[in-house]
Amino acid sequence: MKGLILSGGKGTRLYPLTYTRAKQLIPVANKPVLFRVIESIKDANVTEIGVVVGGQTASEIMETVGDGSQWGVNITYIHQENPDGLAHAVKISQDFIGDESFVMFLGDNVIQGGISPLIADFENNTWNSQIVLKEVPNPTSYGVATLREDGQIERLVEKPAIPPSNYALVGIYMFDSNIFKAVSAIQPSPRGELEITDAIQWLIENDYRVFPHIHEGWWIDTGKPIDMLEANSLVLEELVPSRAPDVYVDANSIVDSRVTLQSGARVINSVIRGPAVIGENTLIENSYVGPFTSIYHHVTIQNSEVVRCIILEQSSVIDMDIVLRDSLIGRKATIRRDGTRPSGLKMNLADHSTISL
Repeated sequence: MKGLILSGGKGTRLYPLTYTRAKQLIPVANKPVLFRVIESIKDANVTEIGVVVGGQTASEIMETVGDGSQWGVNITYIHQENPDGLAHAVKISQDFIGDESFVMFLGDNVIQGGISPLIADFENNTWNSQIVLKEVPNPTSYGVATLREDGQIERLVEKPAIPPSNYALVGIYMFDSNIFKAVSAIQPSPRGELEITDAIQWLIENDYRVFPHIHEGWWIDTGKPIDMLEANSLVLEELVPSRAPDVYVDANSIVDSRVTLQSGARVINSVIRGPAVIGENTLIENSYVGPFTSIYHHVTIQNSEVVRCIILEQSSVIDMDIVLRDSLIGRKATIRRDGTRPSGLKMNLADHSTISL
């Protein structure tokens, strides 16, 4: 059994953050989403993992992830020159996969509970493919599956206007080597891509056994800022709080039991309500940090209130007299009230930015 992580794509729905960072490396609860995917695969005892990369994010992902030794896995990089679809990513990975079965995981998904039950289910049956499905309230936004009476998948429809079911494709798949016949047989879709749904449909129509795995826990596709914040909240709720031995919390501060303080964090005359995580060498001074907030490393929060935010490394929030909430703040950003009169807002914004006041 091998693993295949698809980690290309421009992440346009997360602009402007993804102008300068791969979307899979944006952290949830202070850990990049891609790291969580690698850990899920490793926890299922799969240690040979291919990572499909492409475009301007490839070098950043390769440099950050490395050879996989930090997780005890072996990483092989597979370059996809153009974003030609998920089935194309499978097609170019054939040399890496060989004749083995594999689990394919989209690198920007966060799922509750890991994938060990999925892999055990697949290995204990004689199926050719298994697709993770999740019941969702808005199936028009996803690929949707219908099931036969015997439990097999009957049909896949991509973002249907009138959904035939509410079973959405999560973005986690199990395949045996027959998938390579499928990806070689299909034609590009109207948008010019080889669609994985078309490849799976080819398997179904050619009498291969394709079964679902219905996921009961939560699942988030972290494609948009609101999804990142929701994933962050869900992961923080499950995070076991900890406190590094070298953190400093002064006598005037209140840090509740649901807060994780990472190495070198300092809390001075402040209140932090969890679940929350404060990153390495981050300073919280004369401030309030509310629930469902993740503050990454080397951040400064002074004289401000922050609630349900993700704040990335080396950023500063200083002297704010309004609450910063439900926000995703990029690297090396500065937010401050300058105190000049007349009062007003002064800012430099990247393209495609959105501000709510």
